[in-house]
Amino acid sequence: MIQFRTLLSALQSNGVAFVIIGGVAATLHGSARVTYDLDLIYERSPDNLERIVAALKPYDPYLRGAPPGLPFKFDSETLKRGLNFTLTTTEGPIDLLGELSGIGPYDTVAQHTVEAELFGSTVHFLDIDALITSKKAAGRAKDLEAIAELETIKEERQR
Repeated sequence: MIQFRTLLSALQSNGVAFVIIGGVAATLHGSARVTYDLDLIYERSPDNLERIVAALKPYDPYLRGAPPGLPFKFDSETLKRGLNFTLTTTEGPIDLLGELSGIGPYDTVAQHTVEAELFGSTVHFLDIDALITSKKAAGRAKDLEAIAELETIKEERQR
C-alpha cells in the first residue's frame, strides 16, 4: 500500500519542485477512482535532481518491473540521463516524469496548476483542463473512463 503522506512529505521537506499529476490529481478534483501510485512531473535542474535523490533515497527506489538484482543506481546522474522513471519504493510506487504528454516539460506544466492542502501542506497539482488534455494525449485505454469522469466533474463545476 502506498504511503502518500510519507512520500509527499519527504519531497516537500527536501524542497523538491514538482507537480502532482495522474490519479492523485484526479482525486483532488473529485474523482472517485482509486489510484495506487503517485505520479509527479519534476523540474530537471541539477539542484532539483539532487533534492529528489535526497528525498527518495531512504525509501530504496528501484525500477518497477525490473528483475531483482538488475544494477540500478538512484542518483542525480541517473535522473539527468533519463527522463521518466517508474519506481517502486518501500513506501509504494512513484512515477517521476520529466515531461507530460500533451502539455510539455515542468515549466509549462507549472503554469497549469491549482493548490490544495494535503496532509497539512500546500501541494500543486494539475488543473482539470490540463489533466484531461494529458490523459487524452496519453491515449491509454484505462484513461477513457477517467476522461469521461473528469469532464463530468468539470461540467458540474461550471453550473
